[in-house]
Amino acid sequence: MEHISIEGSPKTPTVKFDASEGIVEIKGRSIPENSIEFYKPLVDWLEEYKKDPLPLTKVNIQLEYFNTSSSKCILDVFKKLEAIHKAKHDVVVNWYYEEDDEDMLEAGEDYESIIRIPFKMIEIAE
Repeated sequence: MEHISIEGSPKTPTVKFDASEGIVEIKGRSIPENSIEFYKPLVDWLEEYKKDPLPLTKVNIQLEYFNTSSSKCILDVFKKLEAIHKAKHDVVVNWYYEEDDEDMLEAGEDYESIIRIPFKMIEIAE
């Protein structure tokens, strides 16, 4: 399975999805012109990965900021991961946030309350 590697820009996050390592990473800022267009290949990739996932999938989310349309797309990513978890595969979400960024911590907690996957809130000291 091809892995996805997208270099971040001022409006889009850096993305690394690697099936051979079971790693899903999204880092940076997510305010793309068209969130659905940006996230669709990621959701499609997870749909494919779900057919034969590794025993453990590690998800690293380290966003500085994301807009409302990105939040919906990120939820779609989490829903695919939740399906992998429900199929008796381990999925762990590491949600990184900067120590003074209450909004990003709350966003992670909001996702955690919706999606039935273990979340680890990880504070980054500046």
